[in-house]
Amino acid sequence: MRLDKFLKVSRMIKRRSVASSAAKSDKVLVNGKVAKPSTEVKVGDIIQICYANRTVEVKVVQLLASTKKEDANDMYEMINVSEK
Repeated sequence: MRLDKFLKVSRMIKRRSVASSAAKSDKVLVNGKVAKPSTEVKVGDIIQICYANRTVEVKVVQLLASTKKEDANDMYEMINVSEK
């Protein structure tokens, strides 16, 4: 699954266009490497997102093409949240 689609479906970022922009501006890392929006995400990958005032690190648990709001959190496991 593409990184931008995963971020949108898992509701870590609200819109796919915003997820794509974040990846293009080097704010998203996959397994410690800067990722493009088209980077393929697999189960077990570690994704780090740098928001304005915090950094979130998650582990991909499952990949779903679409999901309900209640089930979106089941797609990833929170590893670390650090405030700036």
